[in-house]
Amino acid sequence: MAQCDDSQSHCNGLAVAGCKGECVLPHMPWFGMDVGGTLAKLVYFEPTDVTEDEEQQEVETLRTIRRYLTGNVAYGSAGIRDVHLQMEGVRLGGRTGTLHFIRFPTSSMRAFIELTKEKKLATLADTICATGGGAYKFEHDFKTEVNLTLQKLDELNSLIQGIHFIDSLYLSECYYWSHPDIRDSEQCKKLPFDFSDPYPYLVVNIGSGVSILAVRSKDEYQRVSGTSLGGGTFLGLCCLLTGCQTYEEAIEMATHGDSTKVDKLVKDIYGGDYERFNLPGHIVASSFGHMLSPEHREDVTKCDLARATLVTITNNIGSIARMTALNQGIDKVVFVGNFLRVNPIAMKLLAYAMEYWSKGQLKALFLEHEGYMGAVGCLLELVKQKLS
Repeated sequence: MAQCDDSQSHCNGLAVAGCKGECVLPHMPWFGMDVGGTLAKLVYFEPTDVTEDEEQQEVETLRTIRRYLTGNVAYGSAGIRDVHLQMEGVRLGGRTGTLHFIRFPTSSMRAFIELTKEKKLATLADTICATGGGAYKFEHDFKTEVNLTLQKLDELNSLIQGIHFIDSLYLSECYYWSHPDIRDSEQCKKLPFDFSDPYPYLVVNIGSGVSILAVRSKDEYQRVSGTSLGGGTFLGLCCLLTGCQTYEEAIEMATHGDSTKVDKLVKDIYGGDYERFNLPGHIVASSFGHMLSPEHREDVTKCDLARATLVTITNNIGSIARMTALNQGIDKVVFVGNFLRVNPIAMKLLAYAMEYWSKGQLKALFLEHEGYMGAVGCLLELVKQKLS
């Protein structure tokens, strides 16, 4: 079992109370898990500073797990390792290694439990730090079937800790969209944002539903708003309206759709802009408003319906986020969560809404590792607990 060498800053800023260079580290493998209502996220730390002695002492089970996780980009029919998000040279708990980011539908949790049984993970660890509703829902299954305890961690604490840790490692983690009007894609550019002095800021976590947190310092934050209309709503409605089966398929359809065939715009009602209240003609006045007409219903495609569903959900999230920011007196709004994965349409809509309706006073920010922050927070907690 490895030990912390405090003289080389092996605790990596984890602020472990009482560490005098003799901190006993947890056995590998190191995982953090966030089990949401729609998607489960797993962050795995792979040490790359393994010595010859460690390699000789390493049990075959650990070797098998490492090779399986890092040697594949897909696991079964649903698991995916997001190779483009991989972070190398990460210092964590006295070790140097690589962070791997893996996701799979929560509906495939049964297959994941079977995989942990097959790879004999429970022979190396007896606890996995986990957050999200699934940490409660599947706690009994993990304990009875593979003898693993899910140590349940607060979802919001894990999220905030993950954001701060990843941003401290990766200078290009935070970004924004300049000129985010989706009608003029050539002007819209993705640019880095300096998040080194973040407070205060708002976090809008878009998962199956939406939670909004006001963050005023590293340790001072609270949930101030939210909505049940989130990524799960988008996918559920798309499945009903279009017959799609996956999130990726829904986003692909939305990319090729035209929401103006489904939504009624301000200009459809006023014949142009509504100048008295500064409402441009292209703004949505009634989501799915055209669907009252049989003629319009006959003219729309499944792609149009998917696009309109995406616009409806995104506009609602943006409206709530803007009002919350104004109420809290905060001008930086960070949007995270797997709803934003492979979803530049929603990001640009959110950026445009924040900028337009606040007259440039609110900034919409995004993170490269958008959906994995909670799982990262769980990984940090695993190491913290063993070091303290």
